[in-house]
Amino acid sequence: MTAPQTAPETTVPRAAAELLEQRLREVVEGVVDGSTRRRAEYSSDASNYRVVPELVVFPTDVGDVVRALGAARRSQAPVTARGGGTSVAGNAVGPGVVIDFSRHVNRILDVDGEARTARIEPGVIMSDLQKAAAPLGLRFGPDPSTQNRATLGGMIGNNACGPHAVAYGRTADNVVELEVVDGSGRRFSAGRGDPAFAAVPGLAELVRDNLAIIRTEFGRFSRQVSGYSLEHLLPENGSDLAKALVGTEGTLVTVLEATVRLVPVPSEPTLVILGYPDMPSAADDVPGLLDLKPLAVEGMDARLVDVVRRAQGADAVPPLPAGAGWLMIEVGGATADEALVTAQAIVAASQSDASMILPAGPEATKMWRIRADGAGLAGRTPSGEQAWPGWEDSAVPPERLGAYLRDLDAQMARFGVDGLAYGHFGDGCVHLRIDLPMTESTAVLRAFMTEAAALVARYGGSMSGEHGDGRARSELLPVMYSPEAIALMARFKALFDPLDLMNPGVIVRPASLDVDVRRPQAHPVLSAVGGDRHASLISRRAGYTGFSFGHDHGDLTEAVHRCVGVGKCRSDSSAAGGFMCPSYQATKDEKDVTRGRSRVLQEAVNGTLVGGLRAPEVLESLDLCLSCKACSSDCPAGVDMAQYKSEVLYRTYRGRLRPIDHYALGWLPRWARLVGVAPKLVNAALAVRPIAKLTLWAGGMDTRRTMPKFAETPFRVWWRRSERRARASAGSPASGSRQAGSRAVVRERPRVVLWTDSFSDSISPTVPQAALEVLDAAGYDVVVPREQACCGLTWISTGQLDGARRRLEHLLTVLGPYAVNGIPIVGLEPSCTAVLRSDLVDLFPDDPRALAVSRATRTLAELLTSVDTAPGLGDGWRMPDLSDVTAVVQPHCHQHAVMGFGADERLLRDAGATIETLAGCCGLAGNFGMQKGHYEVSVAVAENALLPALRAAAPGTVYLADGFSCRTQADQLAGVKGVALAELLAERLPRRQ
Repeated sequence: MTAPQTAPETTVPRAAAELLEQRLREVVEGVVDGSTRRRAEYSSDASNYRVVPELVVFPTDVGDVVRALGAARRSQAPVTARGGGTSVAGNAVGPGVVIDFSRHVNRILDVDGEARTARIEPGVIMSDLQKAAAPLGLRFGPDPSTQNRATLGGMIGNNACGPHAVAYGRTADNVVELEVVDGSGRRFSAGRGDPAFAAVPGLAELVRDNLAIIRTEFGRFSRQVSGYSLEHLLPENGSDLAKALVGTEGTLVTVLEATVRLVPVPSEPTLVILGYPDMPSAADDVPGLLDLKPLAVEGMDARLVDVVRRAQGADAVPPLPAGAGWLMIEVGGATADEALVTAQAIVAASQSDASMILPAGPEATKMWRIRADGAGLAGRTPSGEQAWPGWEDSAVPPERLGAYLRDLDAQMARFGVDGLAYGHFGDGCVHLRIDLPMTESTAVLRAFMTEAAALVARYGGSMSGEHGDGRARSELLPVMYSPEAIALMARFKALFDPLDLMNPGVIVRPASLDVDVRRPQAHPVLSAVGGDRHASLISRRAGYTGFSFGHDHGDLTEAVHRCVGVGKCRSDSSAAGGFMCPSYQATKDEKDVTRGRSRVLQEAVNGTLVGGLRAPEVLESLDLCLSCKACSSDCPAGVDMAQYKSEVLYRTYRGRLRPIDHYALGWLPRWARLVGVAPKLVNAALAVRPIAKLTLWAGGMDTRRTMPKFAETPFRVWWRRSERRARASAGSPASGSRQAGSRAVVRERPRVVLWTDSFSDSISPTVPQAALEVLDAAGYDVVVPREQACCGLTWISTGQLDGARRRLEHLLTVLGPYAVNGIPIVGLEPSCTAVLRSDLVDLFPDDPRALAVSRATRTLAELLTSVDTAPGLGDGWRMPDLSDVTAVVQPHCHQHAVMGFGADERLLRDAGATIETLAGCCGLAGNFGMQKGHYEVSVAVAENALLPALRAAAPGTVYLADGFSCRTQADQLAGVKGVALAELLAERLPRRQ
């Protein structure tokens, strides 16, 4: 092996950067952005690496791209092309100009059903091409797990494959022609069948003089993606320059347009799942199954599925065959019966003792979703340690995969590291993130990678099977290739990029694999109070300054590094029931997506580019975060940006004057109690529009909004009055319980606590009143605590964590005794219920009452449908008949993220309702949509799902939303009044009919 090489110095001096920016602005119609925040957002992709660019360019069209490349070339500035930014090896980060194709250069130019081809621009998202081709019964064959946010340009750059490459080949196998610009500024079309390679002087001679090397060292098996794929240049392979340029990672050319081959959509896809005692045993079985022509053969460690069960509940995973590892094998057929026969043949031919067959449907979809989320799910080991890419894409011939995995397991054991394996076993490709210690040093990374490269070379394999080499593996190419082959690749690059400006540091003259690694540059930000002399008394009592970040070893830095950059937050996952990320779906700007915010926070804890958590770039990045918490469940890596935003606001404003809306909206429960003294007077005043607008303006809110109407009789006032009446007519029932209607309190009835949050009490009292009626009719002994117990939600969302802790500390004294005695607590407002289920435990991790309250808290639907708490039928309870109800249902984001909406859907469907369940945030999101400067984005988010659904709803359709903010948004933007589930059920109780 040759000594490690270091890439040439490519950092652009400040004066040169300013001149470059000026030149780019003169010729580029799109945005040229050199701001600190933007550079932070583009400093990383989905890899371990951090390379801060000087400028980020968003070209409007192909002409803009060509002009930007010309300006950069004249300034001798390095250029890195970027699509979705999901490259795992550091292929999409660079020090000079980063060109983002995904924003605008993303047109599908033509889909030809007869020729089975498509012409696309490089910024086209792969799943968008699939949608465009689907009406013709066609699709693009390769389909990486990031297909709903990865661009075709990126797939071409890395030679992406995906699960179905075993049937349809790699991206290279499906590219017909490329329109490109090389590093010399030459624009040409690259295709097949020109052995003279007229567009690239010297290439024909290079191929002719090195035929032996190309034939013996390149293209030895299908997943040999490391290095350049020079085998396509051979005359027996059609002298195909287009295919040779695929997988060159932007180091030779920039793609302007591509013509790609399409294949028929498979009929009747059927999934076979086979269980094995371990992953190597699963791999051993693969070669004997390939003759049956499966469409996909995927391997998956059982522990990966355990991660999903722990994070999302057992319902997220269908019942699976016994085993510590599985093969997921997809087959097709002209008919369902034909596909079933093939599936049964797969089972018969396998060596597995445990199997199941899933036809296309929700169960199979769940398994493919788990597989697609593998990169994020595998970001933590079963012990909770951060796992990193680097050796995440190795490949060997399939017949050698089992033995390779055993040796790789042995190497991991020697290093004392762990990881969850999965991947494209049908092609011999293994994805594996490993918990290499990288918080302080990269020494273990280098040692492990060097040894692993030697191991894969012994098996005749490749360090990369589809992700490319990037900064992670390029240095190790001499382990795979002879010195002559390495020199040949350098000469090949020189023909296209003689100045080495195209994605420098990758493949040829590579950067060292342990240079520019992101994690060791970050400083810890610990949550324990320790010696923090500024810590408040309430923080000292809890032991933590802000959130405890227990799942991240008490370190905010570790928490924000959960983001590994896979970019699922950039995809529109609403069709699959996803809610993340509403602000990005509204703006399509990396600034407004979970990943972009994570990158800025990572730079803040690094401190060299962004000046700490109080820096203006951080606040700007977090401004349009709706705090919806959707990422905490939808992000496979478990990023919780709402929590990070709250923590940052807390650390930024602790002991300082805050923005006025933090007081106006963050203290809303406090103001509501004051309003309770004279609610009619306040409502009358706010009904006068000039007064309302002045109030909104003074409180830092958008004057296009309206103020909520406060209840003239808050629930707790109504409750105390009705309780006194009940006492007067029926003696003295047990403290805190009540008689409802004509029912007498029966001691044997199961007790439940009806917890009324501040919103339900002071603004929507009809909701707890209805809940009380439903619970009583269902046979529960309902307890309403005498003291108000606020969850501090508005304090949390505005980062006032000391205030939130004080309120939650009181809440624990009120609700704790019930919880520790096993009495269920029913919450009505989803966002407040979510606080008790999640934030409460993080703010009081050492208080056993917090865990007890969290475990005892239920939504109304959970209480009524859970096996443990559902009412019995002996007391005459029947779920109200909802067969006459058609409803548009808006789940609250916090319920989606924390509790899930499955119980509500089951209750509604079982009761006979016809429902359309929306996926995505309503856009108000508590205080977000009220705040000045957020109105347009709030409305845009509502236009993603809520407003179109309300406009399309037939007359008489019910708008069902438990969230106060969801009802408010529909009322203010569409004039539609919503009802909560409790109200819907109460209206249809049998005694009301």
